[in-house]
Amino acid sequence: SPTNHRTMPMLLIVGSREPLYEAEFSTGPQSKTEDTAHLNQFILHSAMDMVDDAAQSTNNMYLRIVDRFNDQNVFAFVTAGNIRFLLLHEGRNEEQVKAFFQEVYEAYVKLLMNPFYSYDTPICSTSFDQRIQAIARRYL
Repeated sequence: SPTNHRTMPMLLIVGSREPLYEAEFSTGPQSKTEDTAHLNQFILHSAMDMVDDAAQSTNNMYLRIVDRFNDQNVFAFVTAGNIRFLLLHEGRNEEQVKAFFQEVYEAYVKLLMNPFYSYDTPICSTSFDQRIQAIARRYL
């Protein structure tokens, strides 16, 4: 490619009313700017309608690639409670992304069992964040 510009993968967890959690993952040499972060958020938010459309056409939680922007793919996973996980990532390895979502989902279910967390509210847990970062290092 003409430039060596790479963006960081980004995970967004969206509830019924608002985003609940957001994380960017450093996977090597890339440029992180505030503009890139805002663009990534915009791409993920723009894909929400496509996630909802894809979710209605299948019973699978893992929805695969629901949108593309330049060299990046938007992958989606929707829980039974309609909490949406979106991943913006340049990779195309479906198995790795599916495994990433499965582990994020397990971490999310464990969070739901915490009596101090209220369902469908922003996630502020540092241990949840550390767990998600570790999962990202393993798969992305």
